Amino acid sequence: MPKYILAIDQGTTSTRAVIFDQNFSIVSINQQELQQFFPRSGWVEHDPDEIWNSTIETAQKAITKANLTAQDVVSIGITNQRETTLVWNKKTGKAIYPAIVWQDRRTAEICDFLKLKNFEPIISQKTGLVLDPYFSATKIAWILDNVEDARKNALSGDLLFGTVDTFLLWRLTGGKIHATDMTNASRTSLFNIHTQSWDQELLDIFNIPAIMLPTVKNCSDKFGTTDSNLFGCEININGIAGDQQAAAIGQACFDPGMLKSTYGTGCFALLNTGKTSIKSNNKLLTTIAYSLEGEVTYALEGSIFVAGAAVQWLRDSLGVLDNAAQSGIMAANSSEFEEIYMVPAFTGLGAPYWAPQARGAIFGLTRDTGPNELARAALEASCYQTRDLLEAMRQDFSSSNHSQTILRVDGGMSASNWTMQFLSDMLNSPVDRPKILETTALGAAYLAGLFIDFYPRPPEFSKNWMLDRRFESEISATQREKKYAGWLACVDKVLKVTS
Repeated sequence: MPKYILAIDQGTTSTRAVIFDQNFSIVSINQQELQQFFPRSGWVEHDPDEIWNSTIETAQKAITKANLTAQDVVSIGITNQRETTLVWNKKTGKAIYPAIVWQDRRTAEICDFLKLKNFEPIISQKTGLVLDPYFSATKIAWILDNVEDARKNALSGDLLFGTVDTFLLWRLTGGKIHATDMTNASRTSLFNIHTQSWDQELLDIFNIPAIMLPTVKNCSDKFGTTDSNLFGCEININGIAGDQQAAAIGQACFDPGMLKSTYGTGCFALLNTGKTSIKSNNKLLTTIAYSLEGEVTYALEGSIFVAGAAVQWLRDSLGVLDNAAQSGIMAANSSEFEEIYMVPAFTGLGAPYWAPQARGAIFGLTRDTGPNELARAALEASCYQTRDLLEAMRQDFSSSNHSQTILRVDGGMSASNWTMQFLSDMLNSPVDRPKILETTALGAAYLAGLFIDFYPRPPEFSKNWMLDRRFESEISATQREKKYAGWLACVDKVLKVTS
């Protein structure tokens, strides 16, 4: 009888459950939007129970929609928004504070204090990360210092920390398993990516008790089984990876030099650097791409905090469009005489600027500026920011003597032909879009299936990657550089205002 894999893709603005068959084909999808809360400027939170409930509901509905039962599911893979931080009481199972989302900037002053104490070099050397509110460590410290009795309860062993994958795993297993994988651990600022272990010196710097931390496993591993009360029977959980690493796996970026860029709430470009961890000289992150059978593969990453979120802002806050899919059509119908630039620093700027205090701005507004021009500016911003990242990656990676990078795109915005064409124009490079755009979920499913030999080894899996369309640059070098110079000038103005 056919069997199936369930992929749980818990993202920043929605939760998806996707059922895959043994041929990597999607059998069913169920999705729920997730509410974000913004209690103060720069603060971003989620309701932990909403994350949990949406996960169970989408999984159950995806199984039902495919006319399956839980007994037809041989394994579960989990992928998640990274860095988002939860702390919960292990006796009650209740989170002691809302989930602090990766976009949250509240700990900027903590980071500034640690920089003054000259801790950034040692943190960067051990973790491959910059010292920024983006990562989990300062979020944990903030919760311990701002929730009543939190630090006392943590020291007594009553509190557990987890990124979203760990929180879901703990609840899925009925509180039996407190674990994570190396990709999520590598985003906390507490994990030494060279020794592949939690680092006591880092724990001391951030003043976080080791007793709170989960066990770290390979991405494809035995993570436990679900509580039988959830789906009617136990299901193995055999795959976990942070969303960007899962997307790289789903894109079959297994060879050094391969590059993927995912366009969701934010945009994240990941470049496989093989078994070598390359230290960036251009403010990129060195991170773990994946770990299989105890062998670690590294990557360079560039993180853009706002991509699709800019389109969501136009829809939800300004009401200039009804749905995100309209943005590409609107951009195509915009005036060629309007030179509008949007710098979407709603929660600061990520790589290669790392300016947590920066805030968004729109330049070039005229009386003729309308919804179409704003939509175009939002889409173009993601493309300009991607070029920022790729310029830095080319400099860091040029000396490593690997083959030319291959750019593969995925995520909701990659469905827009207009946007992908503009991206190719700005990069002066081919952009490959796969037939399966749910690459993040596919990566999680692949990890789960790999462990139980349901799916083949990476070289065979790579042969199943299929191209939907290749975009190639259609504008002149003069046009390209003029547009990009305008973007850099606008970013410079934003940075000067907030410096």
